Amino acid sequence: MSRMVNIGYGNYANPDMVVSIIRPDSAPSKRMVQSCKDNGTAIDATQGRKTKGIIVLENGNVILSALLPDTIAARCAEITGE
Repeated sequence: MSRMVNIGYGNYANPDMVVSIIRPDSAPSKRMVQSCKDNGTAIDATQGRKTKGIIVLENGNVILSALLPDTIAARCAEITGE
């Protein structure tokens, strides 16, 4: 198992399971998040702050983060060495 990546405010995710990291600005990403919330596959890691990044996982779950996608991607790259 790889090391975990900090996705903000004491929350961590497995970088090996990340498919993509996207911004929540577009209508399709908003629909995806709402669909995942309805299905119970959304994990809110924002600690009550504004969602700035959406992490899509291999298993179809999404993680909502208060960090920008650039920040999360840089942290994932540090961990995985890419």
